[in-house]
Amino acid sequence: MTPAPVQALRKSRSYKAVARALWEANPISKQILGICSALAVTVQLKTALVMSIALTFVVAFSSLIISLMRRAMPRNIRIMVEVSVIATLVILADEFLRAFMYDVSRQLSVFVGLIITNCIVLGRAEGYALSNPPCKSFVDGLANGIGYGSVLMGVAFLRELLGSGKLFGYPVIPAFFYEAGYLDNGLMRLAPGAFIIIGLFVWLEHTLLSRKKGR
Repeated sequence: MTPAPVQALRKSRSYKAVARALWEANPISKQILGICSALAVTVQLKTALVMSIALTFVVAFSSLIISLMRRAMPRNIRIMVEVSVIATLVILADEFLRAFMYDVSRQLSVFVGLIITNCIVLGRAEGYALSNPPCKSFVDGLANGIGYGSVLMGVAFLRELLGSGKLFGYPVIPAFFYEAGYLDNGLMRLAPGAFIIIGLFVWLEHTLLSRKKGR
């Protein structure tokens, strides 16, 4: 028997929102959004983690703020207001990284700033936050950020491990492997390597979901 608290958690809207964004409607593998940044920032786990946190912060709080403003926002300028809110949050995230994580900020280059143009952020603002209360909108934004980050971390894990034999910059493949003839896969350091891994993730997700529906 499943404990009652666990059953209650599974029935909660917050749990369903997170589970849906992670699996059934993942922003990258299911909705095919945010692919450019997924290709560019996943060479290392460190940069992928920071990018995931930055986007989650922006999409969660932009959804919250836009939901709070939705009744007072004139419909004919809503896109301008949404972009202004998103841009402000992106600037805050970028300045924070420049101040406290300068090396990572340099590695991410323009991709933190390009969160402004990420379809996930504006899509959740337009598609959800404008028609739902603040709490639900915040959870939805948080869930989609986590869903985005889960794919980024998975891709970065494989790319850094196979491409350089490291995780978070630390060597994990024993030296005797290299002495025996093992070579790092240079393709994993390039964008096509990330594209191949994302394609495999999409195939795996669709296969597992199809089997689940078949049952």
